[in-house]
Amino acid sequence: MFFNSIEFFIFLPIVFALYWLIGGKNIKTQNLLVAAASYVFYGWWDWRFLSLILFSSLVDYSIGIALGKNEKPSTRKTLLWISICVNLGFLGFFKYYNFFVDSLINSFTFFGSEFSINTLNIILPVGISFYTFQTLSYTIDVYNRKLEPTKDFVGFMAFVSFFPQLVAGPIERATNLLPQFSVERKFDYRNAVDGLRQVLWGLFKKIVIADNCAKYANIIFNNHTEYNGSTLLLGAFFFAFQIYGDFSGYSDIAIGISRLFGFNLKRNFAFPYFSRDIAEFWRRWHISLSTWFRDYLYIPLGGSRGGTSMKVRNTFIIFIVSGFWHGANWTFVIWGALNALYFLPLLLANKNRVNTNLVAEGKYLPSIKELGQMGFTFLLTLIAWVFFRADNVTHAFSYLKGIFSGSLFSWVEIFPSTILGLVFFFIITEWLGRSGEYAIEKVDFINRPVRWGFYLLLIVLMFAFTGEEQQFIYFQF
Repeated sequence: MFFNSIEFFIFLPIVFALYWLIGGKNIKTQNLLVAAASYVFYGWWDWRFLSLILFSSLVDYSIGIALGKNEKPSTRKTLLWISICVNLGFLGFFKYYNFFVDSLINSFTFFGSEFSINTLNIILPVGISFYTFQTLSYTIDVYNRKLEPTKDFVGFMAFVSFFPQLVAGPIERATNLLPQFSVERKFDYRNAVDGLRQVLWGLFKKIVIADNCAKYANIIFNNHTEYNGSTLLLGAFFFAFQIYGDFSGYSDIAIGISRLFGFNLKRNFAFPYFSRDIAEFWRRWHISLSTWFRDYLYIPLGGSRGGTSMKVRNTFIIFIVSGFWHGANWTFVIWGALNALYFLPLLLANKNRVNTNLVAEGKYLPSIKELGQMGFTFLLTLIAWVFFRADNVTHAFSYLKGIFSGSLFSWVEIFPSTILGLVFFFIITEWLGRSGEYAIEKVDFINRPVRWGFYLLLIVLMFAFTGEEQQFIYFQF
């Protein structure tokens, strides 16, 4: 069941009505409804994998209880490693088994030997990368005594399977989301309206921006040998806005829907294409994942406390692991390594302190310096996105070779002016709303006729420029 499907537009009002009819004081009954609705939502795609998410919930719930009862360090560490091995074992099998088999066969072939082992016809469960990290955060935080283990299994099931963010995030920390299942939720009209506004913006990002950009990105990437360098660069540009509109759009919808039910999820995107360097970009892009790797991998490895060699090592580890998390393909590994290389000069020059101030704060336009910084950072990101989008490494290098050929400055062979106009409208709206949590958050302060006129404009654009329906990109991760 997808957010942009007819089934979901029927499912959501029913669950919303039942949820608030039960009443916020009936916490356990509400949690049971959320858990049941989440299992229906997930099972709509493939009911067979419900047993997987249920088993994962049982394992980590039980380990959390055991950690709460044990003080012996060796026992606690054993329990933690059971959780890590079970969760990452499932993730590794479903997502990476065939990748490792194929890579092993190719390695033997490269050295002139024959090696045969069967691959399996494995279906990748939707959202497994997201809920695996979410439930792992619970076990690790309980182990580190940052969180008391819960004894409410229904509430824990609802936390692991919470349908708004189950299949593509944000990856919620147990310390933030789980306690919200144990307190009374009260319907807040202003919070609900703000949630609907964010849902509207998320749908616009997905339906108008991402799906329309996907059409041209697919045409150009799938036929890259037929186009000149400038057209290939435009294809990478379309993919950059496809993946941003698609993924941040999903996050906006998930956060907005959660507010309808009285839950507050963490922000996942903060206008990343307005970043002035790569460090700032990664502070603004997929925030829930980058902070997860920071807290549960980078810092335990030593973070930035050691010498230069340790800092460089740890930086490459988290970026490469982050790339591998995205998919079982060497293109993702290279994408991660390339971003680590981008980050390296900032690290060595000790300039990796992320800009926390708003770009062009208090101004309508950025300075020439800021514009140059944003343009250069976006160009680096664009090059990296080629590896993310390419089918394989050969495809990626061939595509980049085409971009930097002598035809880079030729006139583009595909120029969909309407779609580029919509992207320009999107960029301007994001720029004007960059001080908010999301682009149109502060529209609420505009007078009512203008505000409703803007909402109507977004709705009209969604109906007028509905792109060919595309599955959310991150469902496959």
